Amino acid sequence: MHFSIIATAILANVIAAAPFTYPLANGFPKVNMTTLEEIFKLAGGTTPNVSPPATLTNSGVQTLQLIAANELFEIAYFTELLHNISFGIPGYRADQYIIDSLTAIVNQEQVHALAANGVLSHANKEAIQPCQYDFPVDNFEDAVLLAQIFTDVVLGVLPLAQSQFSSNGGDEDVLIPVVGSMIAQKGEQNGLYRFLQKKVAAAAPMLTGGSPQFAFSAISQFIVPGSCPNINTIGLEAFPPLTVETVPKAMNGTQLFSVKGSIPASNVSMVYISGQNIPVTVPISNINSNGGKTFFFAPFPYDSGFARGLTIGALVSGSMPSFNSSADVAAATFYGPALIEVN
Repeated sequence: MHFSIIATAILANVIAAAPFTYPLANGFPKVNMTTLEEIFKLAGGTTPNVSPPATLTNSGVQTLQLIAANELFEIAYFTELLHNISFGIPGYRADQYIIDSLTAIVNQEQVHALAANGVLSHANKEAIQPCQYDFPVDNFEDAVLLAQIFTDVVLGVLPLAQSQFSSNGGDEDVLIPVVGSMIAQKGEQNGLYRFLQKKVAAAAPMLTGGSPQFAFSAISQFIVPGSCPNINTIGLEAFPPLTVETVPKAMNGTQLFSVKGSIPASNVSMVYISGQNIPVTVPISNINSNGGKTFFFAPFPYDSGFARGLTIGALVSGSMPSFNSSADVAAATFYGPALIEVN
């Protein structure tokens, strides 16, 4: 089945197909020394050999567990994409450069997951195990777009991990440059995905931030329900999806959104997070239900300072509330995130 390339439509419509299931062909997430050396070779580098923290705060544990959960999802995604290309699955085509790049990325993400779970295990905290995943794409172009979208989300939340490790005190600050290097690596990845779509390589001077809850919600939409051994350990709740039904453009306009379920006819608002700016709240209108979904319209005030690339939308409680941060938005959200990509 072909899926719309609209960002949130891709995220919200997970198809019923054979799920991706671990372990990988190399045995990951369980690896021996020979396999580990091969992973490092293909990744182009190793896990950090600095001494990890002996103890972790509760917030530090949650941050590392979320990072590990995201990396396990990304490993699964890129492994399946590489398989589809390598075995000539209809709809997938790429040259040797792309195959080599994806091979490196698959192994680099394994290094990331091993690093995050390794820090957790060293501090006697619970490492995150992989789930089963469904990916709602059936061709190379949509797969690249989706990779760009979720990498945008990760790039928005990893700086918050750095801030968390910095504010926690103790020896968690050794993790700040490690996360910084992951941000840079994912930035290099996203330049490739944007290039393949003939987009400007760097979307904006200040990329859009996010929140752990939004990142977890985005990941959760790919997970086969009930397939995770211990993802609930993270302690985050996934929001119900918010879908943007129209194609946003880099100009002021009005967008059509939908949710599965109902929303009150009053005392709700739409909030946008874009770039490193204060969130923008707008009213919603024309609420109507059809086929188990509720649709509504909301202004899209792009010219008010939105960044090109990712804008995060959320349906929140309250009539035109003001917010100072993405964390404040997440605390008031009951549907989201809508991941809106603007060129």
